[in-house]
Amino acid sequence: MANVLVFIDQPGEALKKSSLELLTAGRALGETAVALNGDVHPAVAAAFAEYGVTAIFQPVAANLDDYLVAPKAAYLAAAATAAGATTVLLDNSPEGKEIAARLGIKLSAGVITDVVAVDADGTAHKSVLAGSYTTAAKATTPVSVLTLKANSITPEPAPAATVPETSAVEVADDGTAAAARITSREQKVASGRPDLTDARIVVAGGRGLDGDFGPVEELADALGAAVGASRAATDAGWISHDAQVGQTGKTVSPQLYISAGISGAIQQKAGMQTAKVIVAINKDADSPVFEIADFGIVGDLFDVLPQATAEIKKRKG
Repeated sequence: MANVLVFIDQPGEALKKSSLELLTAGRALGETAVALNGDVHPAVAAAFAEYGVTAIFQPVAANLDDYLVAPKAAYLAAAATAAGATTVLLDNSPEGKEIAARLGIKLSAGVITDVVAVDADGTAHKSVLAGSYTTAAKATTPVSVLTLKANSITPEPAPAATVPETSAVEVADDGTAAAARITSREQKVASGRPDLTDARIVVAGGRGLDGDFGPVEELADALGAAVGASRAATDAGWISHDAQVGQTGKTVSPQLYISAGISGAIQQKAGMQTAKVIVAINKDADSPVFEIADFGIVGDLFDVLPQATAEIKKRKG
């Protein structure tokens, strides 16, 4: 019986770094099983073995993706029971957090979101109140459900590889009977940049760009980074709302966050304050963003960003 169950949704042909982080965190808590939604490609199977997974569960029903999150929560509840898991780990995406909430109800489990680290005894560490405090929390229920922020843990393979067993799990009928069905999908145009919530580097722009995200995008491309934005920028229609970082947008926790032309209001800080290193660029030396920045540049971003981009390109050859 596994102590920990990690949910991985549609990994495709290779596991994402955030999934490897979940497996690494899970192994620190105990024997780890995976509840997988999707096919097991050879590279994915090899990664499971390399990261010490002892069991893989898959749903009998193959149409979970035809619905919103309710059937996935039902499947995960059944998999957690089959595994005998005392901890369930999910990614910290909006969908991951919604599944966690539904799962918490089904299992009468305590749910902790926005986790950035987990101790061996299950104590979770997270930032609260717009990142102003770091707290430790531990569920008192027999089962706990945690969602882990990407880029919080360094992925590490297990000391010894495993040979995980695969088994199927029935999804309860009530998981689909009252669930909202997806009637159509529209493929989003690929930007070639990493996903914002998983990116190791994020370059974000705000009101100071005055509608011109070109310098931010050029620096992001030079760094292999994702592009983020403040609410002011997305509300102005300068960039899609998908790029919004903040309390009402996406929460990111990259290794490096470059803030350009963003004042650093509490709404924005709530979505990025757990970044490992924050670099702020702003003409206003009194801007609140400098209070949380590791490095600050007081200057015109239209001068600073092109110079940084040119220097990075020169050093990369």
